[in-house]
Amino acid sequence: MKAGLIYLLFLILGLQTLSFGQSQKDIDVIDIGRHVFSHLPPRELNPTDTEKKTIISILPAAGYTLQTGFAAVLSANAVFSLEKDTVTKQSFLFTNVTYSQYRQIIFPLQCNLWTKDNKYNVNTDIRFMKYPQFTYGLGGSTDIGNGYKIDYANIHVYETVMRQLSHSIYAGLGYNYDYYWNIHEIDPPSGVITDFQNYGITKELRTVGLTANALYDNRDNQVYPLKGTYAKVAFRNNFKFLGSDANWSSLTIDFRHYIQLSAKKDNVLAIWSYDWFTTSGTPPYLMLPSTGWDPYSNTGRGYIQGRFRGDNMLYLEAEYRFRIMNNGLVGGTVYSNIQSISEPLTNKFTTTSPGAGVGLRIKLNKFSKTNIAIDYAIGTQGSRGFWVNLGEVF
Repeated sequence: MKAGLIYLLFLILGLQTLSFGQSQKDIDVIDIGRHVFSHLPPRELNPTDTEKKTIISILPAAGYTLQTGFAAVLSANAVFSLEKDTVTKQSFLFTNVTYSQYRQIIFPLQCNLWTKDNKYNVNTDIRFMKYPQFTYGLGGSTDIGNGYKIDYANIHVYETVMRQLSHSIYAGLGYNYDYYWNIHEIDPPSGVITDFQNYGITKELRTVGLTANALYDNRDNQVYPLKGTYAKVAFRNNFKFLGSDANWSSLTIDFRHYIQLSAKKDNVLAIWSYDWFTTSGTPPYLMLPSTGWDPYSNTGRGYIQGRFRGDNMLYLEAEYRFRIMNNGLVGGTVYSNIQSISEPLTNKFTTTSPGAGVGLRIKLNKFSKTNIAIDYAIGTQGSRGFWVNLGEVF
């Protein structure tokens, strides 16, 4: 899920040995490795050829985040096109294997495919997790000092197929399956009934549902967009007759907009809104809208995953991305976000929780525009920490 910081040492070593003449070209971590170990010049960047190639990026690392503690991670992504033309959008595949200090095992496999002329978009999200995680109760006014762990194992399988209706507009259906087992609390506060206990603990749970999806996507690049808009609406309805423990439904609205401020330096203002609502029934506690539980676990930098949880969630973030080195090897970001979770009794949004931070971007692969993202962020009540990704946060 998250990567580590050891590439900083590799980067520094490469900068010490890379000549100024070569550094005027676009370079990445692979170019540095070639130069350090084989004294080879940077590879030539040809955007036309890139559209026809399969580009694989692999990141073995050790790192630290709030939700995992220290962790060993092997991340990989592949960017490719199913057709040899300039019309079909690039598809991508992402996976990693993580084992953490908290004995967490995380193994996702996520794939986004575009067929010829972008007629169909096929999205696959499969995960296995053995995942002790912190919980702090329900609502947006919970205290950070009242956190304790919930442990469980989980597998989920999400599959969505959408068809093009017109240029950049898609609609389709999906199937969502979630199964949790061996659910239990670890050292909950003594002498009180926790929100989880009050909500209803079961040792296992299963939710199975169908989704209706609408998508608008005219971004110029799926991995590192410089301009364009992405907007997706997904309505999920879970049914007992499909095998779900209960009938309930939810709605998510994912909106992203990218404004290119400088064509030469790839400076971008990126805006992200992620809103998540319970529309009927009672979702299981572990499937309620929650900080950091969007599909890529990226909402709420400044707060540990699961910090806020409730029936409904509003989220907004803005990030400014810019080059630090002219050759694109190192970039930077500054960002801020704000989230609000509805309260359990009134279901009203009465509190907001802001976060803000800065980050480095190290170009792992210049052909796919894949970056190593290293961020430091702060939130309220003393919440703070590092977040590291393979690829952009959004």
